Amino acid sequence: MLSTDDRRRLADLDPNNIVAIDLPVSDDSTDANNPYLVAASTLAEWRAAGVLVHDPRPSFTLYRMRFVDASGAQRNTVGVIGALEVVDEGSAAVLPHERTTPKAKTDRLDLTRATSANLSPVWGLSLREQLSDALIAGGELLGEFRDDDGVTHRIERVDDPARVRSISSLVSSAPVLIADGHHRYAISRTFRDETRNTPLASAARTTMTYVAELVESQLSIAAIHRLYRSVTAEQLRTLFSESFIVESAGLVTESVIATMSQRGSLCLVDQKLNGWWLTPKPGAFAGLRDLDSDRLEAALRATTHDIAYQHGFHEVASMLRAGHADAAVLIRPTSIAEIRRTADERLLMPPKSTFFTPKLRTGLVIRPLEHAPS
Repeated sequence: MLSTDDRRRLADLDPNNIVAIDLPVSDDSTDANNPYLVAASTLAEWRAAGVLVHDPRPSFTLYRMRFVDASGAQRNTVGVIGALEVVDEGSAAVLPHERTTPKAKTDRLDLTRATSANLSPVWGLSLREQLSDALIAGGELLGEFRDDDGVTHRIERVDDPARVRSISSLVSSAPVLIADGHHRYAISRTFRDETRNTPLASAARTTMTYVAELVESQLSIAAIHRLYRSVTAEQLRTLFSESFIVESAGLVTESVIATMSQRGSLCLVDQKLNGWWLTPKPGAFAGLRDLDSDRLEAALRATTHDIAYQHGFHEVASMLRAGHADAAVLIRPTSIAEIRRTADERLLMPPKSTFFTPKLRTGLVIRPLEHAPS
């Protein structure tokens, strides 16, 4: 999530930066709806001025990313942005990936209501094999840039009717697993229901979604670590000793992440960055999936504690040093095999079990609902 300073910096770089719409601010703080009205007005101005250009016929957008992953390997990924059907919970067509944490949904919903547009895509994973092969061929180049993290983002338009039909057929032939954007998808259901008897009803039956194949070559997955309050690292060591072998790890540094994978261990860290290896005892988690998030839930099920989530070692270390958490547990990334198993067995992972990287950039594609095809 962008901070106020991040938003200001981006807005200062270019008056047409997407934060003006996606993170609107109001000059009149007495009007709670004003930011969303500002966003709608800005969107209309950009369209009138040609900042945003409407595709004249049905199309898909190929979204490619080129980057160096955590292991140092050069990676190239591709997915397709289009309109995915908005279905009710329990449908076999679009599957949830993990349990979601409580989160206010009104801000994104109010923004959708005001702009009548999908401003950023949900991230979906297709269970259709060979989808990536169908997306390798290029389309019309619309833009390419390198971000501050060294990731190259490239978008291409595909509007050849035959290829549009082919991609549509492939995506619709298998379930799509929601990987990122569960809340955005949830508010799409609300918006669909609200607009059933309006001119937007047809378009609101779908929502903008980036879909990539659920396959190792197309995904880079990091862990989302656990931050704990209301329970100390010493108390956690005692609790974890029932199901983990607890051993001192000394003062931890960023290298701990690689060592965890080699050891098959998690790592408990206190506010001074002293660490303890947590290696699951044989049989302690029998019947559970191969997920560190599942193991932690099981180990702490009977303990009262507050939990927060944070990706990145340095970010976790900063939170601990600042006293924003009493302790943390660093976990390992979820495997592609376990994500596939979750989908195939229609299971749900614990909240914040996966962090898909790099993140898509908002604003490269916007879907205005009043112009969406029926």
